[in-house]
Amino acid sequence: MAPLPTYAPMLAQPGSLPTTHQDEWAVEMKWDGVRAIAYIADGTVRLLSRNVRDITAAYPELRLMAGAAGRRQAVVDGEIIAFDEAGRPSFGALQPRMHQRNPVSVAELARAVPVTFMAFDLLHLGDDPLVQLPYTARRELLEDVFTPGYRWQVPVRFHDHAEDAFASSRRLGLEGVVCKRLTSPYRPGRRSGEWTKVKNVSAVEVVIGGWKPGAGRRSGGIGSLLLGSYDDAGRLLFVGHVGTGFTEAMLRDLHQRLAPLERPDPPFAEPVPREHARGAHWVRPLLVGEVQYAELTGDHRLRHPSWRGLRPDRDPGEVRLGGPGSPGASAAG
Repeated sequence: MAPLPTYAPMLAQPGSLPTTHQDEWAVEMKWDGVRAIAYIADGTVRLLSRNVRDITAAYPELRLMAGAAGRRQAVVDGEIIAFDEAGRPSFGALQPRMHQRNPVSVAELARAVPVTFMAFDLLHLGDDPLVQLPYTARRELLEDVFTPGYRWQVPVRFHDHAEDAFASSRRLGLEGVVCKRLTSPYRPGRRSGEWTKVKNVSAVEVVIGGWKPGAGRRSGGIGSLLLGSYDDAGRLLFVGHVGTGFTEAMLRDLHQRLAPLERPDPPFAEPVPREHARGAHWVRPLLVGEVQYAELTGDHRLRHPSWRGLRPDRDPGEVRLGGPGSPGASAAG
């Protein structure tokens, strides 16, 4: 067989539920995890993140997925998720798994917080690329040839019931839904309105540009993070600060990751308000995180943000004002 090509994932645009011609769309649940494309060949599984980094070592329980397509090689798009104690997908529960590569620690985490691969698209089968086929054909092939197993499954899709599916996602405490046009081909590396995501919460990706020391229980560590997002000219602009949503483990991990990135001056293109700049530790803008927020102000500041976690599957340059991952676009995830 010919070697499998590498595919960049197709991305969804933020939007609303279809109000007309609903029979032209399928609706899938939006899973609160990490996007991954699985390359299944020669009895092995290789997992690549959205930014094409090899993350296979972090999820050893998914290696058994090598036989899910029978004897055929395949490229399967999906989401890696972890569940909380209530059985709901939890980005917070997944956080320790995303960063760990030490084999002993990975094995311990795999027992304590196992993950599941939610397969939702089939891009390649045998020697044949499938990306030009319509969504319906790819999805039917996926359901026919990809056998659910130990830690992987093919989640249900809904046809012509967008409102009911979205209501179910909210009732179940899920992140939202993705609406996919039935005739849509798979467009590698492109963000397309043929896939539209509708979320129950507003979330956004941000770049960490600095941090402020904590007080009281957080004395000696991080109290809040100073956040930025790029504009269309490639300038990093200050968009606010976040001091809630952290666990103690998150704060310790962030402190360790940010310490070697310290720099003497702010990385932001414009002055940071004095109340935020006073006593700040500035860092090179290399780490991407995700926050929930109440609204975006007219001067592009996040109101009432809450930290969700780091996004090692994102590159800082993706976080842009007015584009994918920008405040106002609700494009995180």
